Amino acid sequence: MPTTPIDRMTATLDFQAAALGLQAQRAKVLASNIANADTPNYQAKDFEFGQALSQATQAAIGNASAPARTHPAHLSAPGTAAAAPALQYRQPLQSALDGNTVDLDTERAAFAENSIRYEATLRFLNGQIKTMLTAINGQ
Repeated sequence: MPTTPIDRMTATLDFQAAALGLQAQRAKVLASNIANADTPNYQAKDFEFGQALSQATQAAIGNASAPARTHPAHLSAPGTAAAAPALQYRQPLQSALDGNTVDLDTERAAFAENSIRYEATLRFLNGQIKTMLTAINGQ
């Protein structure tokens, strides 16, 4: 639980960084679905973003007291690696003769929504950093 202003800033930045990372991973998954729209028997995949973000932030809180790696050759502490979100197969709205479960309209809509959320997170993070720099510079 953050108590000092530095801890609160760090926690906010860590949360935003986790969100950006997960949004980038989701973009890759959705892009893979779109790219495989014509592949026979391809199963569309996705993950629950809110659940993955909650798990990532809980893992970050649990690893807050983990020792820092000061050299790339050092081993990381157990459990400090960020786990990839669990991919789930998307249920098809309409079955296809070739066994492919990709619905291009659904995938494109999800990709567009994810892109907008990614851009919004970047803008929010950029605004926070500018505010911190203004406070540090005393302007």
